[in-house]
Amino acid sequence: MLRKTYDWVMGLAASPHAPIALGVVAFCEGLFFPIPPDVLLMPVVLADRQRAMRYALLTIVCSIAGGSCGYAVGFFLQPLGQWLLSLTGASYEAFHAWYAQWGALLIAVPIPYKITAIASGLAKLNFGLFIGVSVLVRGLRFSMEALLLKIYGEPIRTFVERRLALVASAAAVLIVGLVMALKFAH
Repeated sequence: MLRKTYDWVMGLAASPHAPIALGVVAFCEGLFFPIPPDVLLMPVVLADRQRAMRYALLTIVCSIAGGSCGYAVGFFLQPLGQWLLSLTGASYEAFHAWYAQWGALLIAVPIPYKITAIASGLAKLNFGLFIGVSVLVRGLRFSMEALLLKIYGEPIRTFVERRLALVASAAAVLIVGLVMALKFAH
């Protein structure tokens, strides 16, 4: 199944619809989608390395647009934002006090962008600051990823294709490890 999914994503990445799909995934990830745009950015860049930076810019713009919508949900729909927060077990008052002091840093840590976007709106973090930090962090992330794939693309692609199960397992362990570390840090 992993190989079929990989082949499907690589087929999509080589299709003329790849930029549209990449933009939609990046936008949705900033609002509700659980899968980061890197999953599609990487194969899209590998399929056409000459357009790597163009794809990075598309991902940055669409991701931040989706994050801005997530920010609006938190800012304008306080009851919804508070309900989402209650699912984590945190009180709104404790969250607000913590976020007032450390909020901008939360945008920079590797947790799902939709959570930081909605939380930023919920805490009424300055929107300009939210956009500025998002542009810096997401811009660096997607630009560096695309640049490295543009430069070292073929060896990376060969490594991933030969060791697909190992790469997928390592990514899963890394994600679980980050979630566990964040949970125990709280």
